[in-house]
Amino acid sequence: MKKKLPELSRRERQIMDAIYRRGRATAAEIADGLDDAPTLTAVRTMVRILEDKGHLRHETDGVRHVYLPVLAREDARRSTLEHVMSTFFNGSRAQTMAALLGDGAGDMSDAELDRLQHLIDEARTRRSR
Repeated sequence: MKKKLPELSRRERQIMDAIYRRGRATAAEIADGLDDAPTLTAVRTMVRILEDKGHLRHETDGVRHVYLPVLAREDARRSTLEHVMSTFFNGSRAQTMAALLGDGAGDMSDAELDRLQHLIDEARTRRSR
């Protein structure tokens, strides 16, 4: 069974987003990547908390700590989607997709719609095996 990581606050999510965008980052680089960034001391404190929660690890580069996510971006994305799906849509993939497609579906390109149709067709094929 997968280990469930503790939930993230809004600012912790912002820090994780900044690190995922870069792949790895120092506290100063993280602060540079945040809108309305807190002090550098506050960023350092928050990355230590994220390490304690199991979301980050660090490597030492001279006197600097360079922070890296523990989970690959795809794993984090999947975990976040599962959380949203269970919290807001009673675990229903169909309800989640309907909400995502809702009013914004008109903004989707033909290529995006074709890609979704292809994924639906593949899911049907796998289900019937």
